[in-house]
Amino acid sequence: MQTTYIETQQISFQDFKNQILGDYKLGRISREMSYLGRREVLTGKAKFGIFGDGKELPQLAMAKVFKNGDFRSGYYRDQTFALAIDALTVGSFFAQLYADTSVEREPASAGRQMNGHFATRSLNEDGSWKDLTAQKNISSDISPTAGQMPRLLGLAQASKIYKSVKFEGSEKFSKEGNEVAFGTIGDASTAEGHFWETLNAACALQVPMIVSIWDDGYGISVPTKNQRAKADISEMLSGFQRKEGENQGCEIIQVKAWDYPALLDAYARAEQFARMESVPVVVHVIEVTQPQGHSTSGSHERYKNEDRLAWESQFDGLVKFREWILNYSIEIEGKEEIIASVEELDAIDEEAKKTVKAGQKSAWESYQKTITDLIQSVLPLVENIKGQNTEIENYINQFNKLVSKAKKDVFHLVRRSLLATRGTNSAERNQLMQKYNEIFEVEKDNYSSHLYSQSQWKAENVKEIKPVYSDASEDVDGRVVVRNNFDKIFEKYPETLVFGEDAGNIGDVNQGLEGMQEKYGDVRVADTGIREATILGQGIGMAMRGLRPIAEIQYLDYILYCLQGMSDDLATVQYRTKGGQKSPVIIRTRGHRLEGVWHSGSPMAGILNLSKGILVLVPRNLTKAAGFYNTMLQSDDPSIIVECLNGYRLKEKQPDNLGEFTVPVGKIEVTKEGKDVTLVTYGSTWRIVMDAAEELEKLGISAEVIDVQSLIPFDLTNEIAESVKRTNRLVVIDEDVEGGTSAFILQQILEKQKAFRFLDSDPLTIAANDHRPAYASDGDYFSKPSSDDMVERIYALFNETNPEKYPAIF
Repeated sequence: MQTTYIETQQISFQDFKNQILGDYKLGRISREMSYLGRREVLTGKAKFGIFGDGKELPQLAMAKVFKNGDFRSGYYRDQTFALAIDALTVGSFFAQLYADTSVEREPASAGRQMNGHFATRSLNEDGSWKDLTAQKNISSDISPTAGQMPRLLGLAQASKIYKSVKFEGSEKFSKEGNEVAFGTIGDASTAEGHFWETLNAACALQVPMIVSIWDDGYGISVPTKNQRAKADISEMLSGFQRKEGENQGCEIIQVKAWDYPALLDAYARAEQFARMESVPVVVHVIEVTQPQGHSTSGSHERYKNEDRLAWESQFDGLVKFREWILNYSIEIEGKEEIIASVEELDAIDEEAKKTVKAGQKSAWESYQKTITDLIQSVLPLVENIKGQNTEIENYINQFNKLVSKAKKDVFHLVRRSLLATRGTNSAERNQLMQKYNEIFEVEKDNYSSHLYSQSQWKAENVKEIKPVYSDASEDVDGRVVVRNNFDKIFEKYPETLVFGEDAGNIGDVNQGLEGMQEKYGDVRVADTGIREATILGQGIGMAMRGLRPIAEIQYLDYILYCLQGMSDDLATVQYRTKGGQKSPVIIRTRGHRLEGVWHSGSPMAGILNLSKGILVLVPRNLTKAAGFYNTMLQSDDPSIIVECLNGYRLKEKQPDNLGEFTVPVGKIEVTKEGKDVTLVTYGSTWRIVMDAAEELEKLGISAEVIDVQSLIPFDLTNEIAESVKRTNRLVVIDEDVEGGTSAFILQQILEKQKAFRFLDSDPLTIAANDHRPAYASDGDYFSKPSSDDMVERIYALFNETNPEKYPAIF
């Protein structure tokens, strides 16, 4: 078992002195980074700055109890902490400020995130996992306030799970579950629901989690008293304080941000509770100062009075730390010992400035060299074609007059020059065109790679294994197919676990997990509270630590509670780290057509538009759903699988190869061949479309029915266009609102697949009404496309072209 900070503090005075001066130096370096960073923004060399000045001491104290294998899910003020655990250098800090796209110089995000958003790299270049127990880990930061909290819950819970769950390779993710997850948040952001939901869940689950609240009294310009019911968050949280003998609640520790020894004691105690007892801890750090205000967007002098500003100057943590060092003395063997003199601290201050300036200068030169090299590779080629159009000389002159040049200016010059010389075929222009294609591919990788997995484990690489049926294959309820497939999954993949509302004891509301908790235990098949945002967060954090979680959201309508985390966090993990981190969580939900406003909605367009980066899989039955689970557990892409809510009691033939068969992503299925019109749909609506297609046959219309199966990715081999080429008509049928998923599908088919070339009639979409679906079977009939709607509207297409053969119905 790992030792804690308290157990390792038997050190000599010299070691103690070195530790103190090391902390002081690091604090001064961090402060100088904040000062110089602000100047770099205000002089135009960077776009925006948000810094951690004023929070140096608590972050130094937190870093002392942060061990290899631990994780942080934090706040964009934690630069001192990142420095202290060697996850950040002066050079990488400024490289991020300049948006340097080099992973080597800016490993947190390769220039994709604004400064202050930290991350360590969990993955090797090929997308395989590093040994996370051999490094200190930072899960990639996001800007939305409190958005980091749900993920923190999963990072902490993973430690508890690893105490009992082992699998091949699990030693790379945990050492007997002794890791702690550290969260940081600004005081004002504790007004967000995500904070309360996360802390509530952590107190119920009793996970090893330490949350630090940096309390500087303001949320930008709004004082704390206007943020919450009580100005003092510790007072508000007092009901969460655990009672002796109870296995609920958390520990609450309040400490001043400028009191160095008290901070060391606070974090040592916090670690002891979390690491040794698996108890969540809140460290409320009060009297935090903000020497430069919120960010470079404005000045805090606008909203802080003179008394407050004077107090902040007096109680600046580094000022108080310096005072404490100078006032410290101890007698050892009759000799008075001090930590440092004024001159020694002055020398450290001066050295910190030089260190920061040198790091900034090197980072700026490296960043500028990238642009200079680009200019030198392109400008001579533009010069070579200036004789082919008189405007090009003007473009070059305008470019040369720019005081500061960015990549976009270089590309603008090249593209304008190519536009001006269109229609010209010369060796010089072809050379420029070749160079443009070359540099465009580089920047495409710099700015657009890794939205989805690029590793060998990406979902598109999972081979299709078809279901196997025999004479012994039984017709069973759809829920039995998915249940028995889960049984095989849990047996095959010990790292897989599922959790959600009613998922455990009763085997989910539709019995798709019936008996699984009894067989595999309540760690791997678990009930949760009614708290969708943190159910997703559990999944994100667990998946970041090598587990394979299936986070169950009871109904598709309630996925809206998760949409912020799906969009801002899960969907962007690989992108915002340029392949440095991944979180292959599977979101299990059920929806589409059933009964009522909040149990039969289909907010698919919202999911599609807000969650690019997550695979969106829409199986038409439970066998297809089971196949998608088998596929995604071999993949490192995150996904959402929407089971058909009205399919659990419908009969399906159960495959003999449960747990083995797969459904490929991005692969459509033609479920009925036809020659007159192509009908494209998905999910529960497919059954109604099939019924409509049979009715159309009776009317002399041969309809081909296509189940898209997955919306993201969509029809990777353009098979739908081939169908339209044969039928010359296209109808997209969807239970989302008009302009929703049907618009997405239409855009994919007409624009990307160029199927418009084959149409003899206008493409048609048949969607639900714009209001939510009304209750009961009649509500479904009048709210969403019915078979009657489909038959009549598709028939009308043929009436337009041949009214004699297809006379009007109405």
